[in-house]
Amino acid sequence: MSDVALAAQMTGWPLGPPPRDYVLGHVRAVLPDAVLDDARVVVRQGRIAAVEPHVAGSGCDVDGRGLLCLPGLIDVHSDALEREHQPRPSARLPWDFALLSLEGKLRAAGVTTVFHGAGFQHKTSRGTERTPGSAKALCETVGGRTAAPVDHRLLYRLDVRSAEGAAALREQLAAAVGTPLVSHEDHTPGQGQYTDRRYMEEYLVGADGMSAEQAREHVDGLIAERSQYGAVLERNLSWLGESARAGRIRLFGHDPDSAEAVGALCARGGAVAEFPTTVDAARAAREHGLPIVMGAPNVLRGTSHSGNVSARELVGLGLVTALASDYLPSGLLAAAFQLVSAGLADLPTAVALVTAGPAEVAGLSDRGSLRPGLRADLALVRPGSPWPEVWAVLRAAVDVECEGGTR
Repeated sequence: MSDVALAAQMTGWPLGPPPRDYVLGHVRAVLPDAVLDDARVVVRQGRIAAVEPHVAGSGCDVDGRGLLCLPGLIDVHSDALEREHQPRPSARLPWDFALLSLEGKLRAAGVTTVFHGAGFQHKTSRGTERTPGSAKALCETVGGRTAAPVDHRLLYRLDVRSAEGAAALREQLAAAVGTPLVSHEDHTPGQGQYTDRRYMEEYLVGADGMSAEQAREHVDGLIAERSQYGAVLERNLSWLGESARAGRIRLFGHDPDSAEAVGALCARGGAVAEFPTTVDAARAAREHGLPIVMGAPNVLRGTSHSGNVSARELVGLGLVTALASDYLPSGLLAAAFQLVSAGLADLPTAVALVTAGPAEVAGLSDRGSLRPGLRADLALVRPGSPWPEVWAVLRAAVDVECEGGTR
């Protein structure tokens, strides 16, 4: 059933966004701790008023026909907009077109809130160049897309070795609304994501067409350069820590690889452990009370592409709060259902990893669960075998007040 077919069932509901008040009936509602079969979801003023059994004879505006009803998915780390802007090397598309194009993919994936990664750094891979200038353009594009069927937000990413990136980010954050999410990273081989440098070398061969010898020399150079950026790195970490402790930003630590790295993140006011690379780092994050984000593609593959810890292993150990798409929006829902199929989580727990968990990570208390008072961001899903299908997305009326402003 398509969005149009569902909308056509609405009494007095013209084609377009859902109204502020309606009743969705005969769905299997995925609650935080259970699945309520043959349920109805009552929406008033764009918020969930009730999730209750659909009593025989009671009416509804939309018949969900036994589909699963989930909260709209929340993606706290997506780099997909960069790829949409430049789908092939030297083939750049207008930023505003790229956002609209990606928006269709997000809706098809059941995503109603997304944090686009804006990389304040200098990096070129697969022909895609990241610079402070491109990050600023991405931020302007996302900020200019209002009243959209997806709540577009930003995850500011800083390579702590970049003085220019930090200067541009300072300027960007000065104009930010609310408490911005900032993720800091250092991709120097030998630590973090590329603790085993061989994985970066393999990546450079595959992504940038280097020979094995060129890749080794390039990695040698990156390791040697790190000492040159020591003062910049310490200055940037100090600034981020000061900002985090003062509550001006919500700080994510990208790729912590040890308990020591997590301890340092906490000391500078870090709030989230993003993609920990080892079990020890994940356990330390949990002991410190930090929510933990892992990548949905890691779950789908069953392994990390950088030779790090498997997200499935961490889920099995109860050490994952949320999954992020990283670069594959459709991977969120598929990964959640893969965890159910593998016996690593029941359906409510798996769905929480792409809804309530990300809401916690982002500091959003107004969405992520089918509970009264929260935004009526809903996705109707057919489980499928093996892959789930999103049949419709019903996002809350756009003038509902939400955290971070009216959307």
